[in-house]
Amino acid sequence: MELSTFAALLLATVAVITLFRHLTRPKLNLPPGPKPWPIIGNLNLLAGPLPHRNMHALVQKYGPIMQLKFGSYPVVVGSSVEMAEAVLKTNDVKLADRPKIAAGKYTTYNYSNITWSQYGPYWRQARKICLMEIFSPKRLDQFETVRVQELQALLRKLFVSAGKPINARDNFSDLSLSVISRLVLGKNYTVKDGNQKEYMSPKEFKEMIDELFLLNGVLDIGDSIPWLAFLDLQGYIKRMKAVGQLFDGFLEHTLNEHQQRRKGVKNYVPQDMMDILLQLSDDPNLEVQLDRTAVKAFTMDLIAGGTESSAVTTEWAMAELLKKPEYFKRANEELDRVIGRDSLGLKVIQASVANLLHGFKWKLPGDMTTEELNMQEIFGLSTPKQIPLVAELEPRLPAHMYSM
Repeated sequence: MELSTFAALLLATVAVITLFRHLTRPKLNLPPGPKPWPIIGNLNLLAGPLPHRNMHALVQKYGPIMQLKFGSYPVVVGSSVEMAEAVLKTNDVKLADRPKIAAGKYTTYNYSNITWSQYGPYWRQARKICLMEIFSPKRLDQFETVRVQELQALLRKLFVSAGKPINARDNFSDLSLSVISRLVLGKNYTVKDGNQKEYMSPKEFKEMIDELFLLNGVLDIGDSIPWLAFLDLQGYIKRMKAVGQLFDGFLEHTLNEHQQRRKGVKNYVPQDMMDILLQLSDDPNLEVQLDRTAVKAFTMDLIAGGTESSAVTTEWAMAELLKKPEYFKRANEELDRVIGRDSLGLKVIQASVANLLHGFKWKLPGDMTTEELNMQEIFGLSTPKQIPLVAELEPRLPAHMYSM
């Protein structure tokens, strides 16, 4: 009897405290949005194979700024030019951090890479290294030969396959991965080298990269409902740990190779991006010293960041052109007229792809959110702290201008 009485008193106390906090909480003019369910919030509204379309439908219903709840966490969704400017320009520093989710913890050395690290001296230094060292005009010119060689290899492969169906996605992915692996690691890991034994086969290398991309884009229940994280209901955390260990073994192997190559060489000239990172790790003048983990994390960033996005963009652009044969013909005729048939106008082709993409206002990736939001009012609405923001993609030109 005494135990049941104690339990009743405890529940009554919790209920009173909860009610008191609710009644005394400041009344904020929160953004509109659907009413969340207990535990899952509004996750049910994004269920299905096309969650981005579900999100767009909600935007159409609730307006350019709305509030959802992903499990235990409220999320603000913005989908207008004004919201994009407020988030990406006016308050960009306040909203620069990403949430600490399972993918960043288990696949990127506990948030040590550029993508998942928090805004601060470490991240600013990483960005400076990218701008001033890795992607400087001088470095890009130095690596141009690699890009040209791999593109020519793809063109030769496609020429042999002329008249036969090909898998465009696989070819574009192989091209991107070949270029990136040579630029970053100094070796093409997508093809077998018969002269020496490799740490992993090209098939294993591609599968490892694919698994990394997949797991960094999944919606893990534990990220939205933290008290369920330890159950790993979807099995994602187990897979994240596995691919993280696999990638770490691969990067340790390549790091050892690079260090062995540099050993005893005076005034060694970096041959690839990993060489550059190793050289910077020896620089005592860096604001934040780069240790071995940071070099591996940044290397992973360079591999992942330069592979999938390029392949997907190229495939999408090609698909749009192939849907409009007459437009494809006009593009070819113009290229023949302007640059002729004897040269490859890469700059013109790049400009064509850019022209295809410029007709939209681009949103942030789905996982590019923040842990802290400034409490100041914007557009007459207040948003509590620790609400991630999501920008929605929408056409930027009149509807008739999208008809080719």
